[in-house]
Amino acid sequence: MSGTLFGIGLGPGDPELMTLKAHRLISSAKVIAYPAPDTGESFARSIAASIIPQDAREIPIVVPMRVERFPAQEIYDKAAAEIAQVLASGEDVVTLCEGDPFFYGSFMYLFERLCDRFEIEVVPGVTSLTACAAQLQRPLTSRNDVLTVIPGPLPDDAIEEKIEEAQAVAIMKVGRHLARLRALLDRMGLLEQAGYVERASLDKQKVHRLIDLDAETAPYFSMILIYKGDEAWTLPPSYSS
Repeated sequence: MSGTLFGIGLGPGDPELMTLKAHRLISSAKVIAYPAPDTGESFARSIAASIIPQDAREIPIVVPMRVERFPAQEIYDKAAAEIAQVLASGEDVVTLCEGDPFFYGSFMYLFERLCDRFEIEVVPGVTSLTACAAQLQRPLTSRNDVLTVIPGPLPDDAIEEKIEEAQAVAIMKVGRHLARLRALLDRMGLLEQAGYVERASLDKQKVHRLIDLDAETAPYFSMILIYKGDEAWTLPPSYSS
C-alpha cells in the first residue's frame, strides 16, 4: 500500500498556534518535507523545529525567495517526484506549510501533482488573516458584510474596484508595494480605517494604524486590514505606544 501525504498547516509562526493534530503528526513523522529558501533557514521548519523527530528524513523544497521569476514548475515537479517515491514505498510524508496549506499555500502545487495517485490529507491551520485581526483586536468582518482578500501586487485600478465592492478588506503580500498601497488608500479616504500588521504572532511583530506607519516598504509577511464599519479606529492600549 502507498503512504499518505499530509499537508500540515502550522499557523502564522507562533508554535503554540499549531493544532493538536498538526503537533501529533509532526512529532511522529518519519519523513518531513518543507519549503525552504535558497539561502537561510526554512520558516516552516523553524515553527515546528522543537517537535521534529531527530531521526526523521527531511526533504527541503528549495524555492528561491526573490522578485525575479524562477522555474517554479521544475522545482515542484522535482519535489513531487521525490515525495512520490517515498509514498510509493509505503511511507507517509508530512509536509509543513506556514499558515494554511490551501490559503495562498505552496502545498497546493504538490497536491495538484500527486492527488490522482496517492491519498492526501490536508490539516488546516490558523491563517495570517485571522492572526492579524487578532493582533489588531478589531473585527475582520461581521453580519452580512463582504470580506475581500486582495494581493498587493495587483494594479491600483483593480485593487480600487475590489475595495469599492467590499465592506471589509485584507491586502496581502504588501512588501515593496507598501507606499503605493498607502497612497491609494489615502486617495480613497480609507487610511484612518486601515490597520497594519507584520510578522503576526512572532517576536518581531509590529502592529500599527497604517496612517502612523513610518516606512516605505514592508516584509513579505505583512498585511493591511480595513473594516469600513469603523469610521474612527484606534489601536488597543497594549499597542498605543
